[in-house]
Amino acid sequence: MKHKEQKVLVLFDVQNLYYSAKHLYNTKVNFKAILDKAVSGRKLIRAIAYVIKTDIQEESLFHDALENIGIEVKAKDIQIFYGGAKKGDWDIGIAMDAVRIAPKVDTVVIVSGDGDFKDLLAYLKSHGCRTEVIAFGKTASRFIKDEADDFFDLEKQHEHFLIGMKKHTQKNLQKQKKMH
Repeated sequence: MKHKEQKVLVLFDVQNLYYSAKHLYNTKVNFKAILDKAVSGRKLIRAIAYVIKTDIQEESLFHDALENIGIEVKAKDIQIFYGGAKKGDWDIGIAMDAVRIAPKVDTVVIVSGDGDFKDLLAYLKSHGCRTEVIAFGKTASRFIKDEADDFFDLEKQHEHFLIGMKKHTQKNLQKQKKMH
């Protein structure tokens, strides 16, 4: 049950969102729209986006844009292993922040479809926190969907939560009308 007096923590697994949106729709995520959905008129205590640093120039603009809408950015370098394998993972960092901040909030919203967060959700619930997950249903683990008190599927209103999808959807509808 959501109510306006709830204090909310929102944690964004940026890599998970980025790759889900790219794979499913070949576009980018509208973080402001997702933040608004996560908060849903309640009291935002803190919102944190976890990112992996790359050599892309637009990266600092993206980080600035997140901060301008009220999302704190935590970044770390990608790990490159002998042989060239790369790894960028914030799962432990997200879990640690959730555990540290949870006593100060009523609800923790994890914006990720990563099934590794199942145990974190169970822990938070056992300590009295409401847990919510926001992710793309097709790429979200069944385990976190089942464990969370509430799961919101971004695909249900994907044109609202993706950048440029409204125009894309309208163009497709116009093309379909012309064909008939």
